[in-house]
Amino acid sequence: MRAQFVLSEIGVGLRRNLTMTFAVIVSVALSLALFGGALLMSQQVNTMKDYWYDKVNVSIFLCNKNDATTSRSCAKGAVTDQQKHQIKADLEKLEVVETVHHETAEQAYKLYKKQYGDTGIAASITPDQMQESFRVKLKDPEKYQVVASAFAQRDGVHQVRDQRDILEHLFSLMNGMRIAALCVMGLMLVIAMMLIVNTVRVSAFSRRRETGIMRLVGASSFYIQMPFIMEAAFAGLLGGAVACGFLLLGRYFLIDNGLALADKMQLVNFIGWDAVLTKLPLVLAIGLLMPALAASIALRKYLKV
Repeated sequence: MRAQFVLSEIGVGLRRNLTMTFAVIVSVALSLALFGGALLMSQQVNTMKDYWYDKVNVSIFLCNKNDATTSRSCAKGAVTDQQKHQIKADLEKLEVVETVHHETAEQAYKLYKKQYGDTGIAASITPDQMQESFRVKLKDPEKYQVVASAFAQRDGVHQVRDQRDILEHLFSLMNGMRIAALCVMGLMLVIAMMLIVNTVRVSAFSRRRETGIMRLVGASSFYIQMPFIMEAAFAGLLGGAVACGFLLLGRYFLIDNGLALADKMQLVNFIGWDAVLTKLPLVLAIGLLMPALAASIALRKYLKV
């Protein structure tokens, strides 16, 4: 009987404040969708780092004839065969080095033509303009400075480049987007909390006669407050469910279909459905508990029992 009464009171409260309840659902849904999106973006960045950092190389570009007149590091002329052999031997002695691959100017030219053959500048490039290089794979990508400090000032070396620098700009951008999403999420959560508190206040005021009668017949504070708390929790749970729908649709349309980023960006290791599904229980739990907590705090002020 008590459970039936509580459920009926929840239905009455939701119908009386339908507009505000809808606003709570929308604000909770948007804030939790941003929260889930920020979590997924953070996991995507970490996944990409683990994937790419294991594959990037340290490139040691060697001086050619053209560099001797245009670069201060190649002022002593193009790299000699003896210098190349010495650089390779010293690289193979380093404990941090896993493999060393020598790329000739001809190989670099063929790769360049394959990647940029359709561009206008590619027609003006000749093999002698390309640089020989050593592609060094490290056991630990964080040890780049060991190679850089040992070979950057060597005769015959034009520059030492860590390919991670290129990726860091992308990861920094994605981290910035994640932080922006978290900031917007925080704002939306504040708005949702204010709406919940206001909804509870209006609901408590409109039913002050019923709560007064319940208090006179000896109902406990918990029993009187429970319908209001469950109303807020129910609205929050609906918002959480909508947020889960947004996350699932976002993963589907952005990566699998619609934009189909998985097909267009095959070099990117995108997070799978398991990463999305594991976030849904957390989103639902926050959607349920956050409004209930906000309502219980608000009732202490607006419903004196």
